[in-house]
Amino acid sequence: MKNILVVDDSPVVRQQVSRALRTAGFVVFEAVDGQDGAEKIAATPSVSIVICDLNMPRLNGIEMLEKVLPERPDLPVVMLTTETNPELVTRARRAGAKGWIIKPFKSDALVAAVRKLVGA
Repeated sequence: MKNILVVDDSPVVRQQVSRALRTAGFVVFEAVDGQDGAEKIAATPSVSIVICDLNMPRLNGIEMLEKVLPERPDLPVVMLTTETNPELVTRARRAGAKGWIIKPFKSDALVAAVRKLVGA
């Protein structure tokens, strides 16, 4: 059973992503922003992958990556965002993001990406 952390400041998006992943058999934890996400990653070593928004209060998604991935460099992170700016994609990849999915998302594409990255 793979544990997934969904980090998004939108309760609706967290619910949609969580439902899709739970339906696919994953255990899902949620965080309300980048700071909360960073704290949950530090406190939960069993997290296998993170699905993360970009634009959030306190710490945005890229700032969260820059904070946590030096300690967990093998933790796959997929950005799930409305942003399409190539500079942001490049910055996220440099910070360690393994994927970039644009909202609104298709549940089957999200689940496929997660399965590929965690080997499930």
